[in-house]
Amino acid sequence: MQAAALRALEFDRIREALAHEALTPLGRVRALALEPSGDAAEVRRRLDLTVEALAFDNDDGSLGISAPDDLEHTLRALEVGEEPLESIQLIGLARFVESVADVASAVRRASSVNRPGLAEIASRTASFDAEVKAIRRAIEPGGEIKDDASPALKEIREKLRRQRAKLRSTLESLTRSRDTAKYLQSEIVTDRHGRYVVVVRAEHREAIPGIVHGTSASGASLYLEPLSTVDINNDVVALAEREKEEIRRILLALTDAFRRRADDLERTLDAGAEFDELHAKVRLAQRLDAVAPALTRDGRLEFLGARHPMLRGTGLFSTDRPDLWKKAPSPNDLLVTSALVISGPNTGGKTVALKAFGLLAAMAQAGLLIPVERGSHFTPFMSIFADIGDEQSIAASLSTFSARIANLVEMDRALVLPALVLLDEVGSGTDPIEGGALGTAVIEHFRRRGAIVVATTHDEALKSYAATTEGVTTAAFGFDPDTYAPTYRLIYGAPGRSLALEIAERLGMPASVVADARARRSGRDSLLAAHLSRVDQQIAELARARGLADDERRALAADRARILDREAKLAEREAVLKRRLDDRLNEKLREAKTEVDRIVGQLKQKADALADRGPARAASRQPVLSTGDVGALRAEARAALGAVGDALGREPASEADAALPSPPAVGQTVFVAPFATEGIVRGISGDRVDVDVRGKRMRVALKDLRARGAGDAARPASRSRGGSAVTAPARATSAATRELVVIGSTVDEAIDRAEKFLDDALLADERRLRIVHGHGTGRLREGLTKFFRAHPLVASVTQADDKEGGAGATIVELKD
Repeated sequence: MQAAALRALEFDRIREALAHEALTPLGRVRALALEPSGDAAEVRRRLDLTVEALAFDNDDGSLGISAPDDLEHTLRALEVGEEPLESIQLIGLARFVESVADVASAVRRASSVNRPGLAEIASRTASFDAEVKAIRRAIEPGGEIKDDASPALKEIREKLRRQRAKLRSTLESLTRSRDTAKYLQSEIVTDRHGRYVVVVRAEHREAIPGIVHGTSASGASLYLEPLSTVDINNDVVALAEREKEEIRRILLALTDAFRRRADDLERTLDAGAEFDELHAKVRLAQRLDAVAPALTRDGRLEFLGARHPMLRGTGLFSTDRPDLWKKAPSPNDLLVTSALVISGPNTGGKTVALKAFGLLAAMAQAGLLIPVERGSHFTPFMSIFADIGDEQSIAASLSTFSARIANLVEMDRALVLPALVLLDEVGSGTDPIEGGALGTAVIEHFRRRGAIVVATTHDEALKSYAATTEGVTTAAFGFDPDTYAPTYRLIYGAPGRSLALEIAERLGMPASVVADARARRSGRDSLLAAHLSRVDQQIAELARARGLADDERRALAADRARILDREAKLAEREAVLKRRLDDRLNEKLREAKTEVDRIVGQLKQKADALADRGPARAASRQPVLSTGDVGALRAEARAALGAVGDALGREPASEADAALPSPPAVGQTVFVAPFATEGIVRGISGDRVDVDVRGKRMRVALKDLRARGAGDAARPASRSRGGSAVTAPARATSAATRELVVIGSTVDEAIDRAEKFLDDALLADERRLRIVHGHGTGRLREGLTKFFRAHPLVASVTQADDKEGGAGATIVELKD
């Protein structure tokens, strides 16, 4: 891959952004040395590995490695034999290898089938658990060596503490003595070259026998070691030296443990650096909302919805300003099969698009995900060339034109297929006619050699060549036809105008100058400009029409989404209603069964009592019930069972709920009033009908059946406990409000009544409910509010306005 092309494409700034995301010095080194690969298999491997890393980061954990900033210095020091690492360096090294082990363990726990690339990196790591534990046992997190790092060190330090305490006690007694204190400059005991001394006035040097270890800056004071403490001081110095040697021995042993495993350490460092590089690639991909393009062999390049990564914000690419990444530029489809010629106005974005072709390809070939839409694909290039910008060289005596020709010659010499050739303003810098001819010939030459060519131009000859040559595509950046402001949208299929005169006029060029320039254009140029202007107008109209079509398509999609959402809500509501009806039905059936069992038990007791008092058959000596007793028991049983039917919830018929005019047919759907739901007739026996209600078969009276369907289901009035009405009649309008009064109820009672009230409202297709709970302590209001907000079919819960009760009432809105 050509270094000059990467510089022209500003690939080095991508490296810098990647390095900024790395967490370790090793990862930053790898990021700054990143190079695109020209081998398709290697490109595939790199992209797959980055995709694995992104999936791992999303699903399993982080690839982030922890390391000190001076890790490289530590590694260089490790190469120097017989010298120990400093304690803080050992702590940092332990932290690094431990973090690599943690990441490798997390990778191993993930599926190796889905993460084969990461698993291979993890397999190269070695465990340094024993070495890390030894460092933790010997060294404090701050770098201090622990007393029990070794038995010898512990013994030395205990002796050293005793001797220092003895020495300080001797010196302090000296400073407090009346005989010696008068000769001291101060009562402070200080350290001088590792020995404890007192500060004596210079004129009293002979008053206290001892060894002078220095003089103050003014010469007025002497640092004196009294003779009485020399031996103790000697012991302290000797013990300190022994401590120093023991610490060095401990650190050297800890250091040599890594040196003995140099190969394992090197593999672990390499794996850790690769983990960190992948972590940086993941973070960069997340910043750019990037994906992996597909790789093909057909030589085409199609980057859909491409965004130049350096235009993420104000136009400056800054790794230390995350806010510059927030705004995204307009995406463009970058499409080329053989050759593409881009034209359009100045400041329209041609050079940016040209660079994007090469930069996005180079990023992908370096294993970086790129800011394009899914479905993008390209064939990896063995060589990428870019002739962009002013290459004038005074030192080489080359003009801009000469330098660019030299660059083209070098491209031709070094070209290896598949290749991408990027030419900015090809043929410019010389006579327009000759330059246009030369630019056309250059594009045609590289195209015939098999390279993909993308060129920008203002030259009319090149535009004509692109528009009339098979295999060459034209594209132009659009602009507002009224203001000539650029739209930064790339439009394929038509050459674009340069708009030099229009832009000059817009930027404040005197009108007379612009008019004179227009007059000096040839008739052919004027006709061509007029023709291109009409083409631009048509393109703008097509763009507006496409925008309207896109808006309409989005509106239809939004309507469809709303319909699907409403259907889902209706299905949810139906499921909740079915579940609640089933619960209520089961509850009533359980109550009825319990009551029937009780009645049967009572009748059995009465029958037994009557039988005991009645005559007995001679043969069996068993009591026999008389015909009158049996008839009375049967009548009592029918009356009791009829009461059970009433208790199940039979409602009085209303005009809207007229009984069936004739017995129903088997299979007919009817409304069962006691259960406020529909059922299917399964059999008829006199005035009793067997009905299947929600999968449960029961026998009900014919007079309890109604002819209405589910859509006209009764709106049952809620019953209050204690007999007071709690539900106001529903109004006919959609804004009707059903009302429940729970004043005086406990919180549990109110919630129980509110739940039944809500079921009735749902069956009645009501949307607005008013719950009157009064002011009180507020506990009733809080309990009901919590209940309603947790209900799946409640849309909102708000306090009533002053006209509806204020804080003494709550308004509940149900979902559609």
